[in-house]
Amino acid sequence: MRIGVLALQGAFREHLDTLAAIGVESVRVREPVDLDGVAGLILPGGESTTMRQLIERWGLHDPIMALADRGAPIFGTCAGMIVLATEIAGGEAPILPLLDVTVERNAFGRQLDSFEAELPVPVLGDTPVHAVFIRAPIIERTGPGVDVLARLDDGRIVAVRQRNIIATAFHPELARETRFHRLVATMASEHDDPGEGSGRRHHPTRRTQRPR
Repeated sequence: MRIGVLALQGAFREHLDTLAAIGVESVRVREPVDLDGVAGLILPGGESTTMRQLIERWGLHDPIMALADRGAPIFGTCAGMIVLATEIAGGEAPILPLLDVTVERNAFGRQLDSFEAELPVPVLGDTPVHAVFIRAPIIERTGPGVDVLARLDDGRIVAVRQRNIIATAFHPELARETRFHRLVATMASEHDDPGEGSGRRHHPTRRTQRPR
């Protein structure tokens, strides 16, 4: 089983390191051929406008949408969450509209306003997640099929899941937090089977076990 990390721009190396730390094979994704054989994909933090341009330039839009449609887990952090949203506040066109949420970019202000927080994430166990927020977006609206995984103390939503799509406004990979990656790996192992790549359609995973 291999999990891809979009490596066009942004903080992708930390995701590669986190996958290696939990014993999961990874591959840098820069063009469509790099998606061959992957059982999941991570979209890192960075600059969502630049990601939009590079995803289109390298012909990755349709292959990533097809990967998600087959049921492979897609995990976006920070800018990756913006990339996955069906609606971006301010009227900007969506990039990979896979997650039924509305996001506001840079919701916490400038990079100087970055902060860290301990967040309860029940799906990941009883120990809070140490979350690093850097020019982070916020989720303003969730659709009916979206599960809220984490909120700040003031109630604002910062982590969600919709079937096989997961997104966080923060960077678990910068805090050496591995549980989100373990969750993605668990979902990917459930998705990865001999039928993949054969043209057989896979349906998104609706439930998964707590990561081991």
